[in-house]
Amino acid sequence: MSHALNDTITWGMMLRKLPSIAKALPRVVRGMKAANVKDPNQSCGLGWSFEQATLRNPDGPALLQGDVLLTYAQVNQWANRIAHHLSAQGIRKGDVVAVFIENRPELLVTILAVAKAGAISALLNTSQTRDTLVHSLNLVTPAAIIVGEELVPAFSAVRERVALEPARAWFVADQDTYRHPGNAPDGFINLMAAIVDSPADNPVTSQQIFFDDPCFYIYTSGTTGLPKAGVFKHGRWMRSSASFGMIALNMGPDDIVYCTLPLYHATGLCVCWGSAISGASGFAIRRKFSASQFWNDVRKYRATTLGYVGELCRYLVDQPSSVDDNRHRVTKMIGNGLRPGAWAEFKTRFAVDHICELYAASDGNIGFSNILNFDNTVGFSLMTWELAAYDHDSGQPLRDARGFMRKVARGEQGLLLAKIDDKAPLDGYTDAQKTAKVVLQDVFVKGDRYFNTGDLLRNIGFGHAQFVDRLGDTYRWKGENVSTTEVENILLQHPNISEAVAYGVEVHNTNGRAGMAAITPAESLATLDFSELLAFAREQMPAYAVPLFLRVKVKMETTGTFKYQKTRLKDEGFDPGKTGDDPIYAWLPGTHTYVQVTEQVLAEIYDGKHRY
Repeated sequence: MSHALNDTITWGMMLRKLPSIAKALPRVVRGMKAANVKDPNQSCGLGWSFEQATLRNPDGPALLQGDVLLTYAQVNQWANRIAHHLSAQGIRKGDVVAVFIENRPELLVTILAVAKAGAISALLNTSQTRDTLVHSLNLVTPAAIIVGEELVPAFSAVRERVALEPARAWFVADQDTYRHPGNAPDGFINLMAAIVDSPADNPVTSQQIFFDDPCFYIYTSGTTGLPKAGVFKHGRWMRSSASFGMIALNMGPDDIVYCTLPLYHATGLCVCWGSAISGASGFAIRRKFSASQFWNDVRKYRATTLGYVGELCRYLVDQPSSVDDNRHRVTKMIGNGLRPGAWAEFKTRFAVDHICELYAASDGNIGFSNILNFDNTVGFSLMTWELAAYDHDSGQPLRDARGFMRKVARGEQGLLLAKIDDKAPLDGYTDAQKTAKVVLQDVFVKGDRYFNTGDLLRNIGFGHAQFVDRLGDTYRWKGENVSTTEVENILLQHPNISEAVAYGVEVHNTNGRAGMAAITPAESLATLDFSELLAFAREQMPAYAVPLFLRVKVKMETTGTFKYQKTRLKDEGFDPGKTGDDPIYAWLPGTHTYVQVTEQVLAEIYDGKHRY
């Protein structure tokens, strides 16, 4: 709570910002106009805004990776060829095209082409395999799929379980396919070879897209276990790209964004790439984040702007100091999850002037951004929001005797609720029942409707908020949402485990929460082979979801309604001094088994000897 007091924004702090507010006002007005497309007959969206950026800066860099540099004109024409080809193959407005490619220019060009054709990209998480991948594909009944060579094995393993015509499986070689299309394996059509004779002019379909048309499906961890597909509409693309690119960052053709975040998530795709397109700026990407190469890349691409999540910043701060730490052109960064503890250190050491921390849920209807460059805040939102009192155990908002919810006082933490109205519509999920679950009715007055974000925030004054934590059955680790139910279901498939409860626990000096599971052996502790159990978990689930800690329980305590007592398990964490007779095991970095946590191992974890 001490942070809430230190970070409260005062009148004096606001007055010092007046000159910068006055300077930003014309830009904010322009940005709000660009963000709020009201006319149902006005062309808009991803394809349209990329074409506008191409008119402004045709020869400027649009996409950079390694030695590949493509201008706006080149990327636009490449995407046009793909869009014309997709349309010629019968892909129509509203069809779903699953896209399964790792971070590289081909991924973005493909997404752009699908949008120009009027279809919807289903952005598959590239670390998904097996049942989760099958679920994600069948959830959206795709008309086609475009697979990168690097993910062909993962797709081929489940292909028989997905209803897709063989002629609708396109392949993209893992190389610079702008110049060399490569060769497709049997059973796939080589997309980049097939488009050679397609026209390069803007397709008429990109003019026939309006604010209410879906642009992509972005998968979020469902509290029921398997991913949900959130609908992201073209109108929301306009709001996101103008709000962050024009209003928050003031992007222009001389800017270059460096982004190492996965582009199947909204932060990388909509916030970072959207900001670049909004300014007709360059967008430099990397296959996977590398702490040791990060600043070298920044210098190589002459980046002015960074995309981040909190964990990424912590990894960079953990790197040995160098005289080159502040030798770069970066003046601003945008992202989320930077904790107050690392904020000042990052800003000072790497000499980044503006940390534009934001808050937005890809499946929600609200966005905050730190436009005024205060410290330790997600900034303010132009939408209507409230922080409501909630029940600590159930995570549900509390209602008074009259049935209404109570707003918390300034400085207190509360559950963030975002008002659903014309200015902030809720696009929801592909599953209407899942959407209904997150909509609250009659919240503060009869007839009002609010989106329940499931996140705890604190009001620090002048419309500014601070992110506190997320509720519910997901937690965040390594920049990814982890579904506890999904982890539990996989552990329960192991023959020697009869019960499993997964939850996130805090590890000192890390962002987010590390995975922990309480398990009950089917027979006895002696039957558990911990290296085999770890190998099983690593094979069945993405790396970020594998539990780092295990608590072995003879019997699982439940509530009167047979719910597991997760709150207590979370509070006791992985300290054997608090867990009674239950032994605790940890997977230490660089090892291949779980080892028992002794006082010494616990002290090593607390002292940061093991870097998670």
